[in-house]
Amino acid sequence: MKMGQTMKTAMGVMVLLFLMVLTTGAKENPKPEFSAGLNLGYYGGFGFQAFGKIAKFAQDFPLEARLGIGYTGVEPGSATDARRIFINDATNGIPEKSGKLWDFRFDFVYPTDILGLKRGYFFGGPRHSRFTGNFKFVGGNEDFDVTSHQWGIGIGLESYYLVRGNIDMVLTAGMDYYFSGKLYGHDTSYNPDGTDENGRDGYSYDDADKAISQPKLEPRLMMGFSYRFD
Repeated sequence: MKMGQTMKTAMGVMVLLFLMVLTTGAKENPKPEFSAGLNLGYYGGFGFQAFGKIAKFAQDFPLEARLGIGYTGVEPGSATDARRIFINDATNGIPEKSGKLWDFRFDFVYPTDILGLKRGYFFGGPRHSRFTGNFKFVGGNEDFDVTSHQWGIGIGLESYYLVRGNIDMVLTAGMDYYFSGKLYGHDTSYNPDGTDENGRDGYSYDDADKAISQPKLEPRLMMGFSYRFD
């Protein structure tokens, strides 16, 4: 089974279990505890993440479970190289570019007092990204996207600080690693395994990967707030 399919299956099972717990909250002990929040910060660019978390959903089980979705504006790569590798060797027009990244994540969260943190937590789990880089050549009659969908894994450390009532401030530091994924643009795709589709002569996946800034090893530094539901 390929790595991407393995990660897809694992994340699907985890999300299904998460949803099952949400929809079958126990009327007897253990009583699940729910929280949700929003983080802002750096993740290959400025971005945000919304998340929902559940704790104490199984008696004596030390881990909490969290599902999150984020959006980040990112650097897409080289416009001139993208045009040459995915379309043609023309150089006319003024290049403009933009990039965006949607990321989906599932974490298991474990309490720790490392570094003297009173409410510190380790976290880790699978990741999925959906990257889009847009390249436009004003006056050159070219406007195209290069996209990739990747699976990955991530770990990190976070700490919670009470603000008031059920509201906590959250500081997060982590790192995600994404496995190589197919790059697609303008009816051309380059694959890590070499099974390219309509690839231009003389170019390979390595060339496309160097030109396009799809996520690879991504540091994550964020701050936000979480609300605990009674």
